[in-house]
Amino acid sequence: MTRPPSPLIAQLASELEPVRPLRMAHGIALAALAVLATIGLIALTMGLWSGPMRGEAAAMFFVANALIGLVGLVSALAVIRMAGPRVGARQDGARWLLAALAILPMAAVLLAMIEGQIDWHEHATHGLECFVAGTCSGSLVAAALIIWLRRGAPVAPKVAGFYTGVAAGALGSFAYGLSCPIDTIAHLGIWHVAPVAVMAALGRIFVPRWVRW
Repeated sequence: MTRPPSPLIAQLASELEPVRPLRMAHGIALAALAVLATIGLIALTMGLWSGPMRGEAAAMFFVANALIGLVGLVSALAVIRMAGPRVGARQDGARWLLAALAILPMAAVLLAMIEGQIDWHEHATHGLECFVAGTCSGSLVAAALIIWLRRGAPVAPKVAGFYTGVAAGALGSFAYGLSCPIDTIAHLGIWHVAPVAVMAALGRIFVPRWVRW
């Protein structure tokens, strides 16, 4: 005996529309474009520090900025993957890199305690400038990743929001760091890492409201 078709199922099926599949390469290209645009804007408005090209930059300049940029890159890739609905995906690489990044401010504070000073007076003004500018420089990356998440269906919006903030803060700080001539551990470990923490908190709070599906 043939069962008659359910009118509810027929109604739901009639409302379905084809959706363009998410391609990870498109998400990577979107994030890369945001980073390159940010670096370009900084180069045009503030200029990039020429010290590394002239051999004047300390080793800490390369270590700190490379670590911050790597944290941003891995976190952005994690966010791009999260746009696809999957359960049980782990972000071990991003977690380990965040743990490594946390060593920079710890080392800066420890070194300051050993030396008996933290150079707040000398670098406080420029440090706050780097913090604010580095945080704001992550805006384009944050917007690009939020747009990508809204196209997908993340199953863990809070986690996706956290790593969106980490990626935006780290890549924004990395981009602005290319223009900063201060290459001490006290400056880089505190003022250039702080945008990552602030943007991670903001992403964890606000991004889930914008990517619910």
